[in-house]
Amino acid sequence: MSVSMYRATVPVFIRSLDVLASLLDKAAAHAKEKGLSDIDVTSARLADDMLPFSAQIQRASDTSKASALRLSGVAAPSFDDTETTFAELRERIVKTTAYLKGIDAATFDGADTRVVTIKQKDFELKFSGAEYLFQFGLPNFYFHIVTAYDILRHLGVPVGKLDFLGPLQPA
Repeated sequence: MSVSMYRATVPVFIRSLDVLASLLDKAAAHAKEKGLSDIDVTSARLADDMLPFSAQIQRASDTSKASALRLSGVAAPSFDDTETTFAELRERIVKTTAYLKGIDAATFDGADTRVVTIKQKDFELKFSGAEYLFQFGLPNFYFHIVTAYDILRHLGVPVGKLDFLGPLQPA
């Protein structure tokens, strides 16, 4: 069985965003148990030059939306990146997931060969849809998911590998 571009994006992003929501719930429970505020956790960083926990969730959201947009052509909602509480971050995940669930799989037809252009101030990158997804979209998405996980581990939140992997559902 071949894997469609839709299957390699939307369900993958939704599953990982669900995992991120579960990690967020564990972070909230840990914060409550330890007497920490939401901001104590959401502003935590692994290193001074890295983005905080809240931004890792925001970037995972943005990367999933941008990847889906670039490959399907379906307009994505824009969020302001102002979330600082667990409730606000949960809501962002819910809104991102709702956008992804609303995309028809047929909009991804031919996405593997579409030209995807990423413009930055000083340069422009062009990829085929497949190159974009596998060389940039998915690695960037997972970078932010794993960094959020790592921040929680650094804070002592009791999460492990199975929390990162999420529920395993073999075919």
